[in-house]
Amino acid sequence: MLASILAEVAALSGIGATIGAGIAAIGAGLGIGKIGSAAMEAIARQPESAGDIRSNMIVIAALVEGVALFAVIVCILALFV
Repeated sequence: MLASILAEVAALSGIGATIGAGIAAIGAGLGIGKIGSAAMEAIARQPESAGDIRSNMIVIAALVEGVALFAVIVCILALFV
């Protein structure tokens, strides 16, 4: 009885890890898309500050990617532990 419950919990943890990694990847994609669109709009409004806007956009996109990578790694660890 206990072994079958543990087997079911292990299967559900795999599904949960997969869903978590997918949500993290989708969230990162949406976040970087929003950053890019806002940066392009800001550059269109003030073309003389394009360099500053671009560098800020790259830093923020890297932070979003870092958080998404961290979330995916946590989901993978949850799958194997």
